[in-house]
Amino acid sequence: MDLKELKERFSRCECGEEHRLDIKDIAVGSGITADTGEILRRNGFGKKLLLVADENTLSAARGIESALSRFDVEFKIYKDLRQAEMSEAEKIRALAEKAEGIISVGTGSLNDICRMAAAKGNKPFAIYATAASMDGFASYGAPLTDGNFKATYPAKSPEVIIADTRVLAAAPAVLKSAGFGDMVGKYTGLIDWQVSHILTGEYYCEKVAELTRSAADRITALADRITADDEESAAAVFEALLLTGIGMSFTRTSRPASGTEHILSHYWECKKLLAGELSDFHGRKVGVATLYIMRLYGELYKKERVRAHGDTTNWEEVYADYGALAPEVKRLNTPRTVTDGLDPAALERNWDKVREIIASSPSYEEIRAAMIKAGCAMDNNDIGVSDKLRDSGLKYHPYMRNRMSLRRLLPMID
Repeated sequence: MDLKELKERFSRCECGEEHRLDIKDIAVGSGITADTGEILRRNGFGKKLLLVADENTLSAARGIESALSRFDVEFKIYKDLRQAEMSEAEKIRALAEKAEGIISVGTGSLNDICRMAAAKGNKPFAIYATAASMDGFASYGAPLTDGNFKATYPAKSPEVIIADTRVLAAAPAVLKSAGFGDMVGKYTGLIDWQVSHILTGEYYCEKVAELTRSAADRITALADRITADDEESAAAVFEALLLTGIGMSFTRTSRPASGTEHILSHYWECKKLLAGELSDFHGRKVGVATLYIMRLYGELYKKERVRAHGDTTNWEEVYADYGALAPEVKRLNTPRTVTDGLDPAALERNWDKVREIIASSPSYEEIRAAMIKAGCAMDNNDIGVSDKLRDSGLKYHPYMRNRMSLRRLLPMID
């Protein structure tokens, strides 16, 4: 990836917004674990580092400790960090007070608590990726759980991202297919972003959307190679995941990379936390959620016209479903929810455009076929979600965010 060329290409975008990217260096290559220390040094990292990992990711990154032998490294090693909690981000911030930089060895939850800690402590931040399992490496947002409610908070994009393709290729197949599941969610996310743009005037950049779309298309074309122990495929998947994260960085929003499918995944996660249960990997949940949403959007596409009316959401029913999380949902949706001020006639007038947007995405059948090839989880049973939780999630998940999506419009459509 040519980072300089990418920055220049988006420096004067037709959308009129500034697309800033604070990443200094992206190093992807075979056997570059040994170069980790030199990569950090040339990008201005000081001698004192806090390295955050869990036992699995540190084992995968074999050789990284010796690569950092010239640094004064303090280690924070979890047994198996599967949940990104705001409280853990605060612990990392405190541990890093005297450090001159934070390096997160791993993906997902480890990256998220570190990017929040780095933001709060104003510390340089680097990621050493151990698997191409999710798309948030380059993101500014940190999806964190606080009091069992998951939200995405403004945080910090890393200055440096390092990925050894030998390590990525050797990652467990379940993590590779999770990365694929996260990427197919871009198709529903882009539908939601465009629908919101035409109905509410929300900011939308076609150039950034195309960056995400082309990355998702590239991954989909590699479906039958996703789980192979193949460095070339691993590098291609990782770059595609990076590009969607860069799209989020360019817009300072998660819109280019997530839509209602991510919210559905977060709903399932929060409900399982309330029951004292941990969720499956993020990308596996997102892939399953994408299938359910794309099947729904395919059915909506078949409607040549709609009759629209005011939002008929039964808020008492919504709050009852969320239970202990109801105060957070109420806070997000009052005094205004996303459908306030949306003219039903505008929805009717623009329905042809909505259908065109749906048609521009791969179909449910095409996405499903690709996910089967990639070894993805395919339904709620594969990710430990009961039929009851699946159904409540499909009905109530949009209210976890004050964000427009095509799914959120259903209470306005006969």
